[in-house]
Amino acid sequence: MSSTTTAGSRRSVDIGALLLEGRAFLALVAIFVIFSVLAPNAYPTVSNVLVMSSHVAIYALLAMGMLLVILNGGIDLSVGSTLGMAGMVAGFLMKGVDLSPFGIDSTLFPPVWVVALVSIGVGALIGLVNGVLVARFNVAPFVATLGTLYAVRGLASLMTNGLTYNSFGGDEALGNTGFDWLGFNRIATVPIGVVVMVVIALVLSGVLNRSVFGRWLYASGGNERAAELSGVPTRKVKIWVYVVSGITAAIAGLILTSQLTSAGPTAGTTYELTAIAAVVIGGAALSGGRGNIRGTLLGAFVIGFLSDGLVIVGVSVYWQTVFTGAVIVAAVLLNSVQYKGKRRARSGSGGSPGGGTSAPPPASPKTPTTAAA
Repeated sequence: MSSTTTAGSRRSVDIGALLLEGRAFLALVAIFVIFSVLAPNAYPTVSNVLVMSSHVAIYALLAMGMLLVILNGGIDLSVGSTLGMAGMVAGFLMKGVDLSPFGIDSTLFPPVWVVALVSIGVGALIGLVNGVLVARFNVAPFVATLGTLYAVRGLASLMTNGLTYNSFGGDEALGNTGFDWLGFNRIATVPIGVVVMVVIALVLSGVLNRSVFGRWLYASGGNERAAELSGVPTRKVKIWVYVVSGITAAIAGLILTSQLTSAGPTAGTTYELTAIAAVVIGGAALSGGRGNIRGTLLGAFVIGFLSDGLVIVGVSVYWQTVFTGAVIVAAVLLNSVQYKGKRRARSGSGGSPGGGTSAPPPASPKTPTTAAA
């Protein structure tokens, strides 16, 4: 009798754990079904799904970079400003660089691929500054990236005194056409932004799951001191995650700028909060060491499809904010329940007291210890 009861309780626990693990996917399905019923002629169409996916790509790119930082136990509040700065740099270069201050009476119009590389380089530089502040000078990630948020946003505004760059069509004679390719072109009906999102997701997923750097990242995020004692170069890992976050934010800025065919210094305002929300909804722990690309993508789709659905059915923008906030709070509560259950399970099976992450055994730098995601 007792064995039957135990088996039944285990099945119920397994079902509950399964629902917790798949909550982002279930939420996305529920959102799609509800809005398909409320707006059957607009929401579930293929063309609208593709448009919504192109909007999601911006959030997802920011969120994937943010995930790496959060896995390391940090936070990056500067991704929205980095997005805006990347767009402003692209606009500045597309409009032509006046060389008269250098004694040359001409204007340089770099090709689009150069514009893209320079903009991404600026994003990487901003990420490097964040990483050095956090890893080398031990500035708290919240404080360091908050300062960068304001500094970068201010520099973006100074570039044009708060004005916006418009009309990125370019001129064929000058060789600077094609910037709108990112925002408007498609490959087999799929928007370029979505293709870029998928490619970066595959690359980062491979890095996290199949590379030494991924093992280092999970180890340092789970228990930085133990990872350092095991030979993991925790400072380098910390710097690199911020650099990657800056790069993904810059790519998102290029795509958004291309979609809008304009670049303004206020672009991406509050997007850092959306990125954090997508990571949390996707099941990552803000304390670090737990999370994956798949969940983060689902979190981005939940936010994007919910926001666009509310717009389609005509819900007030103020209620949209309320609904989005409620989803984020619910996700944090579910994360707390999920990880509290895991800590209890580890404690009950002889894990570390208090559910903390136990120290991995020593290992050489060439063969670091792995940590559970």
